[in-house]
Amino acid sequence: MGSTSSTLAKIPNAEDLMHETGFTPAHLVRLYDRFKVLDKDKKGFLTPQDFVAIKELAMNPICDRIVGAFFTSGEETLDFPSFVRILAHFRPIDKNRPKEPNSPDPINSRSNKLKFAFQLYDQDKDGKISRHELLQVLRAMLEKQVTEEQLESIADRTIQEADLDRDDAISFEEFRKSLEKVNIDHKMSIRFLR
Repeated sequence: MGSTSSTLAKIPNAEDLMHETGFTPAHLVRLYDRFKVLDKDKKGFLTPQDFVAIKELAMNPICDRIVGAFFTSGEETLDFPSFVRILAHFRPIDKNRPKEPNSPDPINSRSNKLKFAFQLYDQDKDGKISRHELLQVLRAMLEKQVTEEQLESIADRTIQEADLDRDDAISFEEFRKSLEKVNIDHKMSIRFLR
């Protein structure tokens, strides 16, 4: 515990970050250590190139979208508090953590996890997943496993099933509704942080 508390003391606003994200002191220290490893040049911030250097992430077919989710539009750097807030989306939901009245949903709530996933598809940030955006993700994920015709069929069927207002796109609400029966906490959690 001594090394955790001494490292925790080096993290600015550690208490606020833990309260906001729900991470424990040990988790925050582990994330801080990981951040420092990724920040090879000791700049105090991360760039998209720092993420692409992660072999497992670089191999992911939607690596560019995942990396892009860490950076707000026009930003090319990410500080430690922002790094922690993004990763908090992947923290398993703590069913024992009491929700404070009139407070926003926790970062790792089902709704916020879905919003995070939605933005990976909605690349033009117009609040809808178009057929073109869906096809881009399908192409990246399925690569040469299926034909272009099959990809288009999958995209058309997905939009047809999820598009309740028949505008040929999937809004966040339609996206949320189409995933009602999916265990998002299981799919979008990093278990080693438990």
